[in-house]
Amino acid sequence: MEHSFAVHVPGADLSAEPLDPAQVVSGRPEVSGRVVGESADGRTVRGIWQMTPGVVTDTAADEVFVVVSGSATIEVADGPTLRVGPGDLVVLREGDRTTWTVHETLRKVYVSHHAAV
Repeated sequence: MEHSFAVHVPGADLSAEPLDPAQVVSGRPEVSGRVVGESADGRTVRGIWQMTPGVVTDTAADEVFVVVSGSATIEVADGPTLRVGPGDLVVLREGDRTTWTVHETLRKVYVSHHAAV
């Protein structure tokens, strides 16, 4: 069982995460993150994620996140265009095809849930 804890998100150390070059639409975005908790079955993950300016595509998990810093425009295929910044809460549905245009380095806190494989 996990213990209760607190993390200072703006100053949290993150580790570089590989970004599939096929996802990069433009720019030279870099992604980093840190998992702070995970369910026993590995399907629910809590963490911090960051991306530097650029444009990438992604297919979403069932995710809720809050933007801590930075700004982005997230275009959901066959859905809305979301303009997000500090304090915004965002919900993405599993399978949403998205295009992220990060204007200022974006840092978010997230909880994602992945369907069983």
